[in-house]
Amino acid sequence: MALQNGFSINSTPLDESGETTPLLKKQVVDVDDSVPPQCCSARYNLAIMMFFGFSVVYGLRVNLSVAMVAMVNGTNSQPTLNSSVGHECPVSSQGNNNGSQTPDQPDGIPQYSWDSPTQGLLLGAFFFGYLVTQIPGGYLAGHFGGSIFLGGGVLGTAALTLLTPLAAQLGPYWLFGLRALEGFGEGVTFPAMMAMWARWAPPLERSRLISLSGSGANFGAFVALPLTGFICHSLGWPAVFYMCGGAGCIWAVFWFILVSDQPGTHPRISTREKHYIINSIGKDGGAHGWSVPLLPMVLSVPLWAIIVSQMCANWGYYTLLTSLPTYMDTVLHFDLRQNAFLSALPYLGGWAFSVISGVVADSLLEKELLSVTAVRKIFTITGLLLPAAFLVAVGFSGCSGVLAVTFLTLSTTVGGTSAAGVFINQIDIAPRYAGVLLGITNTFATIPGVVAPIITGYLTKDHSLAGWRNVFCLSAGISAGGALVFTLFGSGKVQKWALAEEEQEQAETERDGLIPT
Repeated sequence: MALQNGFSINSTPLDESGETTPLLKKQVVDVDDSVPPQCCSARYNLAIMMFFGFSVVYGLRVNLSVAMVAMVNGTNSQPTLNSSVGHECPVSSQGNNNGSQTPDQPDGIPQYSWDSPTQGLLLGAFFFGYLVTQIPGGYLAGHFGGSIFLGGGVLGTAALTLLTPLAAQLGPYWLFGLRALEGFGEGVTFPAMMAMWARWAPPLERSRLISLSGSGANFGAFVALPLTGFICHSLGWPAVFYMCGGAGCIWAVFWFILVSDQPGTHPRISTREKHYIINSIGKDGGAHGWSVPLLPMVLSVPLWAIIVSQMCANWGYYTLLTSLPTYMDTVLHFDLRQNAFLSALPYLGGWAFSVISGVVADSLLEKELLSVTAVRKIFTITGLLLPAAFLVAVGFSGCSGVLAVTFLTLSTTVGGTSAAGVFINQIDIAPRYAGVLLGITNTFATIPGVVAPIITGYLTKDHSLAGWRNVFCLSAGISAGGALVFTLFGSGKVQKWALAEEEQEQAETERDGLIPT
């Protein structure tokens, strides 16, 4: 549908289906240079700052996964590793010379006798706190602006990370509580990001801007995992938390200096870019006020499709994020540095594909080849169904480290395409309430982060191939179920309850005018 009267693509849909074609024809025709350059623009500088912010966020989140291998006294806490079950896979003479025992640490570095269930609880502790602040963070960011919440969330989590060695020394309960508090601080970050993009992202650039900023998560995991292994081996595991926490504090300083909540208040944005962003987003770029349509949200089928699909996708993602180093250690018997690098390798592909998928999705919309709904479904199916198949292959790769790493890398790489699918769908169906919706969907999607490490710890307590096969097949089945749900019930249409009152009245009036009498 061509745009009229200068409306943006977020304007009220006038056709019966509610589907809109994302065009900016009028702007392009009237002003040939209406779209300002992307290079060095304020909106892309914001995306890059978010990219590095989420790189830090995921470094803070995953550092314990690798450090746990060095923190735990494997001889005392995992006696099954010396049994025939624990050594189903032979230990390479060129690989891990001491089997799956704890790596050597510098003198004076403490180690702890935590069994597998305790380790699972500690790895999942972060997500207990992460659950709590998602919805409040999205709600408040949508009302006040997201920069203070995103920056404050990273800063608070980084500061708490500095206390990790002390908490570990005090005991597992203290470490559990500290990790939960870190999750509490970090829970506001993704909803705040979405609230900011509701005010900053022109509709034809949504996919690439949000995918670029969110891809920092995969990039952060890719960098943090091998770097953590190197630091653990060279300086001892406490140094990991000091360095990661320091990096987060430094990033927060730059964030608060350089970033503004919206284009209208940015001191360095060009007038041309400011007008382009504001005019293309339209009325939906403003704050949503104190009231939100809770009941329509609860009854919204497209919203529930996002919730279920993200929960299913995150089950496999969080399983790998928290437990992959343990699999590399106890089954494939890679040493700490090999373990960290190979655990990180899948996230390099995921980072690249998430960025590419955003560009491709926007290109499909700009050229009017597909509707928003079709684009979101295609990228969601690709990003959930194909990774599920590769996870099954991992489960049956046996003791072959080459096959296991190959299939894990393919799974996470292809999974990056979902970044342009279900993971940005909130801003499609309700731009005004994007921050709140992401808080809601991410709350549910964080539940696997709590449950998956515990289930993994239970299924793999004997460190057997069969136990890990069950872990990978379970993740694959859940991921495939999420693809099915979004295919059947997902949508890219702006929902009626997401429109302002005047827009709803206008939509009803114009629809009535289109209905023959």
